[in-house]
Amino acid sequence: MRWDTLAKLENKELLEILLRNRGLTRKKDIHEFLNPLPPQKITPKSVGIDSVQLKKAIGRIKKALKSNEPVVIYGDYDADGICSTAILWETLNSLGVKALPFIPRREKEGYGLSVEGLKAVEKDPLYKIGKNKGLIITTDNGIVANSAVDHARKRGVDVIIVDHHEKPKKLPKASAIIHTTKLCAAGITYVFSKELSEKTDSFLELATIATVTDLMPLTGPNRSIVKFGLEALNKTKRVGLQSLFAAAGITKITPYEIGFMIGPRLNASGRIESALTALRLLCTKDKSKAIALAKTLDEVNRERQTMTEELTAHALALTDGNKKDTDRIIIAEHESYHQGVIGLIAGKLVEKYYLPAIVISKGETVSKASARSIVGFNIIEAIRSCDSLLINAGGHPMAAGFSLESAKISAFRKKITAFTKKSLAGKIPEKTLRVDSELDLTDIDLDFYKNISRLSPFGIGNPEPVFSSRAEIVSLRRVGNSGKHLKLTVLPENRDEKTFTLPLDAIAFNLGDLGTKLQTGDIISLAYSVTLDTFNGNHKVQLKVKDIHR
Repeated sequence: MRWDTLAKLENKELLEILLRNRGLTRKKDIHEFLNPLPPQKITPKSVGIDSVQLKKAIGRIKKALKSNEPVVIYGDYDADGICSTAILWETLNSLGVKALPFIPRREKEGYGLSVEGLKAVEKDPLYKIGKNKGLIITTDNGIVANSAVDHARKRGVDVIIVDHHEKPKKLPKASAIIHTTKLCAAGITYVFSKELSEKTDSFLELATIATVTDLMPLTGPNRSIVKFGLEALNKTKRVGLQSLFAAAGITKITPYEIGFMIGPRLNASGRIESALTALRLLCTKDKSKAIALAKTLDEVNRERQTMTEELTAHALALTDGNKKDTDRIIIAEHESYHQGVIGLIAGKLVEKYYLPAIVISKGETVSKASARSIVGFNIIEAIRSCDSLLINAGGHPMAAGFSLESAKISAFRKKITAFTKKSLAGKIPEKTLRVDSELDLTDIDLDFYKNISRLSPFGIGNPEPVFSSRAEIVSLRRVGNSGKHLKLTVLPENRDEKTFTLPLDAIAFNLGDLGTKLQTGDIISLAYSVTLDTFNGNHKVQLKVKDIHR
């Protein structure tokens, strides 16, 4: 892995370097970054939501309330879709609107607002919608659902679309479209709910979970949501979240817990069962039900983990002979790939090869696919270059999904491979680690950690600061299952015993293999972030190693 070192800590202040590395040089921008506005002050205008469309949406909802119309909140089965559905459902019910949620199942209705999904809603007597009555409000989907919106309109049902995915050339003929790419869907519904009701306090928690799990850049309004939302999550009164935290063994909520413990459990229900389980958990006020639902999600998540590991191993074996050097894209297809985990498998292929990856769950007549990308390659643009072969497609530059007839997979493979080869012509993608600054290990102490913590919360768009230093290994040992990780203690290469005598602890996740190549006394270059290790009330800094060069 190549290191891209941006600075060397000498005379400049550490915080100044870190801010500059994040493109923050103007006093106004720095002040707003270090002192984000409370999320209550985020307005539709400030995040680019069209005021005319907003007015239309509010007017149509008020009409539904006045005429006691049935309203269906048509969500999505990932954490963002589930959280945004919960926000809208609770908001509308607090206003007295007769609203019920519907989240499609991957295997039956497929992704997003679809004709199949609308037919399922019409057939279910619970929803009482169709035949010239009712309103559907999508959330986290709908922006590309032209045929589904047309179907609803023919049935006399109005549609309001709330979405953050990239707009297509032709927009659906909906009653209103609440859209911005600056927020995730739950961020949009959080802002939208403030326009509808004053009871929005607990919605910040859900918007925070969705913002982190949907990999939104933690700058601007998203930084505001997450910074204040983390405080709210750590004090949450939602019994569903409390039970989920307990089931996962979580005692403190940071972006890490959201991204790697909370999000996967919420997503698991929609991946291999019904996302309504996660929705019920978020919205229930019954403690015993919350405990039972949290336990169910925990079990489903374990099943999802096992399935992902097995199918990833199959996909890696299948693509090992792929012409990666010439094709510049990895494509794996198989009948055994479960639709719920193909996105996760694609992510694993990207990690392995550092190339865009597409995984296809091959069906008898129709196949579903999920794609993940690398920095600098717009995967949804690549997929849409093959529009003539697809049934539908949607997503972001870094992640997307689509469906196509199974008979057209071969033609699709040829076309997108040609597009990718042309786009990445002459370029050999190389995984690069961005290092904020070189520094001496003698600079690291509790004050150093507190200083860089002013930039938190960290995530996409505001990465955790990474530093590099020369160090001497005092001790090392492999830890974890099969020695997967490496535990070290290190000292500065050039140290003054008068000012620095204690070695620093360091943990190198997934670098256990280096344990056979390194030994005590070796001088190495470390790339790392600085974390706080707390034990029995005592605090000390620890290095979280990203890479090691000899």
